[in-house]
Amino acid sequence: MPYERPTLTNLRSGVAQDVAAALDGADPLLRFSNLNIMGTAQAGLANLHYGYLDWISLQSNPFTATDEYLEGWAGLIGVIRIGATSASGSVTFSGTAGAIIPAGTALVSGDGTAFTTTAAGAVATGATSVVVAATANADVTGLTGAFGNVAVGVVMTIGQVIAGIQSTGAVSTAFTGGADIETNDSLRSRMLYEFQNPPQGGAQSDYIEWAKDVPGVTRAWCARNGYGAGTVVVYSMLDVVRAANGGFPQGTNGVSADEPRATAAAGDQLLVADYIYDLQPVTALVYSVAPAQNPIPFTIHGIPAVAQSAISTAIAGVFLLSGVPGGTVPLAYIWSAIAAVSGVSDFVITSPAVDIANPAGALPTVGAITFT
Repeated sequence: MPYERPTLTNLRSGVAQDVAAALDGADPLLRFSNLNIMGTAQAGLANLHYGYLDWISLQSNPFTATDEYLEGWAGLIGVIRIGATSASGSVTFSGTAGAIIPAGTALVSGDGTAFTTTAAGAVATGATSVVVAATANADVTGLTGAFGNVAVGVVMTIGQVIAGIQSTGAVSTAFTGGADIETNDSLRSRMLYEFQNPPQGGAQSDYIEWAKDVPGVTRAWCARNGYGAGTVVVYSMLDVVRAANGGFPQGTNGVSADEPRATAAAGDQLLVADYIYDLQPVTALVYSVAPAQNPIPFTIHGIPAVAQSAISTAIAGVFLLSGVPGGTVPLAYIWSAIAAVSGVSDFVITSPAVDIANPAGALPTVGAITFT
């Protein structure tokens, strides 16, 4: 039976009644009574004690612990909060042959984000491409890194004049790899998964946990023998870092750069493959793969115009929570999500008419929605 914590009002009333019962003829409820003031103070202190005990109870178990206490529980089973990582990419500048952009050169994008070259670049045929990383001190707290993910074509400006180099250039290779520090909810999810699935030397659950340890990865799945006997396929999603792409990894599928038996991955897939390579059983051939997209068209009758814009978001939320490569999303989940949209009172989903099945290696996405 749950304990019902007394309210501050109940505590004040209880103290006043105790004082009145102990002192015959005294009235502790008089407005300026010393007993009333002391009783109110005692009730306030007791209320603080109750609050502190509530906080202690939250930190005393892994399901409700927060911040450093959550990290302590997670550390007991080897799950560590994932720190922020900086994005990196390349920028191309035009200039005269022989001109050099030195390493450590400060750059700035149009929105004021700071970047720094990590290697020197010399102009050979009218232009040079330099490797650039988001400046770590752009966030003095060290808690964010996703701000550095920028697309191809973004204009960057050199912070100081360099002879023979034009001051502005453009991103030629998209900046990737930037991720914010892991949230409490994400850390708790990984920790509880580890409690429920202890390491087994290369079980399916191990590959999922390893993939989710990579900065930016929010969901992962594992499939056996996807590329033949002895292979392991790890699917991953980056729902925050790659939100502009629906959470799907950007790169090419493949294995770790240290694995000589198959073609190496690139981009986000390479980050996952390289991380898993040092943890996996030595005989396994592990492929890091982006799930294929499985667009699902919908025909829905009875949705008012003011609510139609929110329907796609509601369906996408169901796919985020329930979508699994090769799995099935119950159509009832879609009905429930649409029914919860503000302004929707009566509607009918005429297509699809059955639960949504996904091909192996594919995740459902929201296709064209036709409102009738």
